[in-house]
Amino acid sequence: MDLLGIYKNGNFITKIFANGSKIRETEGDEFIPDFAENMDIKISNYCDMGCKFCHEGSTKNGKHGDILNQKFIETLHPYQEVALGGGDATSHPDLIPFLHRLKDRKVIVNMTVNQKHFEQKQELIKKLVDEKLIYGLGVSLVNPTDEFISLIKQYPNAVIHVINGILKPSDVEVLSEKNLKMLILGYKELRRGGDYLYKEFESITIKQIWLKENLGNIIEHFKVVSFDNLAIEQLEVHRLMSQEEWDEFYMGDDGSTTYYIDMVEQKFARSSTADFDKRYDLLDSVDEMFKKIVSEQ
Repeated sequence: MDLLGIYKNGNFITKIFANGSKIRETEGDEFIPDFAENMDIKISNYCDMGCKFCHEGSTKNGKHGDILNQKFIETLHPYQEVALGGGDATSHPDLIPFLHRLKDRKVIVNMTVNQKHFEQKQELIKKLVDEKLIYGLGVSLVNPTDEFISLIKQYPNAVIHVINGILKPSDVEVLSEKNLKMLILGYKELRRGGDYLYKEFESITIKQIWLKENLGNIIEHFKVVSFDNLAIEQLEVHRLMSQEEWDEFYMGDDGSTTYYIDMVEQKFARSSTADFDKRYDLLDSVDEMFKKIVSEQ
C-alpha cells in the first residue's frame, strides 16, 4: 500500500494510505487525540436532484458556502482528512481553487457526489482524481445499472453510498459479486428525511428489517462494506463481530475524532444530525472547534 502520510496526534501515530486505509498505533490503553482526524464539510446546499429523503434539505434554490474566505482553512493540519459534500458539491463555482488550497496544505480530501452527477460530470471527476485533488470518491446510489457499475469500477478508491431503509434487496442483488466497496449510512430523520419517514414509514421499516437480518450475508458479497456511526447503531453491527475485531476496526464515536462543518450556514457541530441548538458559529481554528465538540462529551 502506498503511504500518503504519517503524523502524530495526541498519544498515537496515524498512517494513511492511498487506498483509503488508516492505521492508528499507540502505547496507551486508548487513543487520545489533540485534533480531529476528519471533518465532514458541507460546501453547498444547492442540488437539482430533489431526493425525497435528503436530510440536508438541499434544493435548486440552495446557496453555496463561502469556501475561500474562512480563516480556519489555514489551520488545517497536514494529512488531516476532510469529506466534502452538499447538496451537490460539484456545482460549487469555487470547488477547484478550494481543492488546490487544501492540496497545498497536504490535506487529504474525499468527496461525495450523487450517482447522476457522477455520470454526467465525468470530465470534472476524472480531473479531480487524476490531479489528486481528491482521493476518496463516494457515490450516492440512485439506480445500479450495468453502465454505472462499469463506470465506478474505473475508480479504485470509489465507494458506493447507500442508506439503511432506502437500499432495496434488488439493489444488493445487482451490486453483489462485482468486487465493489459499499458504505451503509444510517437513515437520518432530519428535514426531508423526517417528512419522508412519516409518509413511507412501513416501506422504510421493512427494508431496514431486511437489511439488519441479512447484513452478515450481504457483507460476504462485497470487497468492502463499511458503516457510518448511525448505521452501526441502527443495524447493531457490533453483534456481527468479536470484541477483538470491534476494538480493531471501530473508529470512535461522533465527536471523538471527527466533527461536522456547515460552510453554508457557517456553523459547526458534532455531526450533520446534531440538534440545531448544538450547532455553533464557526471559529477561526479547526482545533478550537474540535475542543468545543470534545467538551460536550
